[in-house]
Amino acid sequence: MRLSNNLMYQNSVNSILNNQQNVNKAQEQVNTQKRVLTASDDPSATARALLYTDRIQANEQYSKNITMLTSRLKTQDSVLENIKGSLEKAYTLAIQAGNGVYTDIDREGIAEEIKSIQSSVLDLMNAKTEDGKYIFSGYQDNTQTYSLDSSTGKYVYGGDQGQHKIKVAEGVEIKSSDNGVDTFEKVNARLDVASNDGVASGGITSAKVYVREQAQFDSFHKANYNADPAAAVGANTFNIITTPGTPNTYQVEQGGSVISSGSFEGSKIKFAGMEIDISPVANGQVDFTLEAPKKENILNTLSDLIAGLTDPTISQEDYDQVLASAMVQIDNSKNQVSLTQAGLGGRLNTAEKITQSNSDLDVNNKSSRADLIELDMAEAITELTKQETALQASQATFGRLAKLSLFDYL
Repeated sequence: MRLSNNLMYQNSVNSILNNQQNVNKAQEQVNTQKRVLTASDDPSATARALLYTDRIQANEQYSKNITMLTSRLKTQDSVLENIKGSLEKAYTLAIQAGNGVYTDIDREGIAEEIKSIQSSVLDLMNAKTEDGKYIFSGYQDNTQTYSLDSSTGKYVYGGDQGQHKIKVAEGVEIKSSDNGVDTFEKVNARLDVASNDGVASGGITSAKVYVREQAQFDSFHKANYNADPAAAVGANTFNIITTPGTPNTYQVEQGGSVISSGSFEGSKIKFAGMEIDISPVANGQVDFTLEAPKKENILNTLSDLIAGLTDPTISQEDYDQVLASAMVQIDNSKNQVSLTQAGLGGRLNTAEKITQSNSDLDVNNKSSRADLIELDMAEAITELTKQETALQASQATFGRLAKLSLFDYL
């Protein structure tokens, strides 16, 4: 094969250009610290690296979500802690109001303090997130959580039972809020009789029924109350039949069956935490009915307490009942708030563990992606040196070939 000068020049130029491309590629790899510069360099590695990149970006979003979640849960916990502190103060004032030497003026003073507490609790229950959403309104977070219904004088809940969730990992969502139903509405009201006025018959002309020992009455109520909507009328009504004598005796019947009996002194029968005051002591019967269990939010509980404190015409017995109801319901409200806080703490712990897990996954994903497309600097510099040497050799060879002529052989 004959080699023309043109062919020799062309081959030399092509060799120099190829070596320059190799040098440029090696330099770009060192500059970018990436082994794979284009998909064509290693299609398989590029495709797998894209998957790891997607996972890394998803983890970055999860980290932002966890930061938002943690902030909202801590804000809610702070609000609930302040509510609980206010309720503890209200509970102390309710105990203080039971002081028998307090005058109407003293009671009004306590009522003013409780009004201030009620206003503070209302503001806290209507607390908002950093973006202006009501914390405890569920999905209806643009609606005020609690407001006063002027027609009934009761505070009513304006939200729903929804709970917002934030995705913090693949397949994992954590609740970022608690609604007012679960936090404030599911508070058990004090168990009581349906009416303090017992239905008297026979020789008894009047009777009063009051709960004096709440724990005993609660046990009796829970054991005997029939919550079946289809139950017969009077299923929760009990009959106390009295027989005067030495001593006076009574028996308690329900539906014609005797469930208890005993004796009493004076005109007061003490049974299952209740005190039944009859007049006169005679052969007769007193009927009382158990009140259905119900729920009551703390704002209405405080309203009832304020009303009792500011009513100068209320009897001492009824006043005692108002205080008893307030203390039981305030205590139940505190317990419900504490239960919600416990749930918040569990979610915060879960978020912290997921943060650690996501961080570990992020390290693994970045390491795996680096193994696929990133550069070993020692190897890259060695490759760059090799390509530069090859380029220099090509250039030197071309220089020598360019000086060749027929006269060099003569």
